[in-house]
Amino acid sequence: VQLVESGGGLVQPGGSLRLSCVASGYTYSSRCMGWFRQAPGKEREGVAAIDSDGSARYADSVKDRFTISKDNANNTLHLHLNNLKPEDTAMYYCVASTDTLLDGSWYLPNFPYWGQGTQVTVS
Repeated sequence: VQLVESGGGLVQPGGSLRLSCVASGYTYSSRCMGWFRQAPGKEREGVAAIDSDGSARYADSVKDRFTISKDNANNTLHLHLNNLKPEDTAMYYCVASTDTLLDGSWYLPNFPYWGQGTQVTVS
């Protein structure tokens, strides 16, 4: 399984970005995927996740600002980041699971597959 993220960068507060993650070697459409982030000196935290039915979960800190979506035709996961704040600055990681549905522990860093990350800086 290979996950390759792109789309990070430097943006001003209030700006937007779209992160993308291309998955290969993986049954993309029928599994859970998500995004985690890690800021310097902080633990990794779950940002958003989506399951095989398209149901999404979000961290309270990003709800109503971030949107996760799947492009099944292109094996690509997206994360749309709007109204960005300096506290959103972090390395963002794409993650993938062997499960088909999310449960209450989706926000824990227990996904078996991780990408290398893409940096988002809001300043």
